[in-house]
Amino acid sequence: MSRDRLRVAVVYGGRSSEHGISCVSAGGILRALDRAKYDVSAIGITPAGAWYAQPADPDALAIIDGVLPAVQATGQPLALSADPAQAAEFAGGVDVVFPVLHGPWGEDGTVQGLLEMAGIPYVGSGVLASALAMDKGPMKAMLRSAGLQVAAYATISDRDWRTDPAGCIDAALGLGLPCFVKPARAGSSIGISKVTDATAMQAAIEEARAHDPRVIVEASVESAREIECGVMCDTTGRPIASRCAEIIVRGDHAFYDFAAKYLEDAADLVLPADLDPLVEAEVQRQAMAAFEALGCEGLARVDFFISPDGNVLVNEVNTMPGFTPISMFPRMWQASGWAYPDLVEHLVLDAVRRGSGLR
Repeated sequence: MSRDRLRVAVVYGGRSSEHGISCVSAGGILRALDRAKYDVSAIGITPAGAWYAQPADPDALAIIDGVLPAVQATGQPLALSADPAQAAEFAGGVDVVFPVLHGPWGEDGTVQGLLEMAGIPYVGSGVLASALAMDKGPMKAMLRSAGLQVAAYATISDRDWRTDPAGCIDAALGLGLPCFVKPARAGSSIGISKVTDATAMQAAIEEARAHDPRVIVEASVESAREIECGVMCDTTGRPIASRCAEIIVRGDHAFYDFAAKYLEDAADLVLPADLDPLVEAEVQRQAMAAFEALGCEGLARVDFFISPDGNVLVNEVNTMPGFTPISMFPRMWQASGWAYPDLVEHLVLDAVRRGSGLR
């Protein structure tokens, strides 16, 4: 690779249930990176956790006939040392990593910690913010402590479920019906159930536990509008907010589930959202406040509910939102004047500006 150009490694796949979406996101980023400016390498992590050098070919990372791509155990095996001296030659030498990893063992501070140890700059939030945003219970507690409103919720730990499942069900039902049962540390709407009947609660908890032994139950904000807002840092490190978007789910989907997001044309994206300018400004303010409250860096997508009476509630913060061609984060920034390649370049250069280590 040329030493005259910035060396960018896109890391994707991983051990979480969002492996396939991570691969599709990586395809978009690989396509956007200007090969005249950057030496680009691709590093895939298999579902078992093995790292392999991969061809930097975006076409190999597309959804075909509804089948998500996956990293295979082929190519040159790689290992990233936590010793900065040895890490300097990782994958032929890397200046910055774009870890487009979704979910645990990637978006949750684990890979970020490894990159910090290795002394390699990377796109996105650091260890603490990544961990906080990934675990929905502590995230909501932190947002509340910053004065932001969230829907009522209850968490169910693995120990609580094993020792007192009836008490867990009672606590969940105490939030009222309908409610949502989710894996506490997953995304892409995987493992989520909308519970409308008390008899379905146990099955919903078990479904969520298939993806994460820790579960969160959230009161449903009925008839709410689903609004999203992108946040990223400007060249000084200050957060800026994108135009807002609204998701309107059609058909038989009870909510914006995995199939509606990625496999079916089952949702309308209104961009920019049809909001009163003062309301959009308030959502943008709260998005940046949530970003700051968790100590985020680089980028995040902040999801909101606006209740029928006008209350703005923060649903969650995603520190590495999807970068697929239909993902909300890049589309919101496109509506704000940022073309996809410019957005990717800005995030890479922001990572270089921040560097690694304490800051």
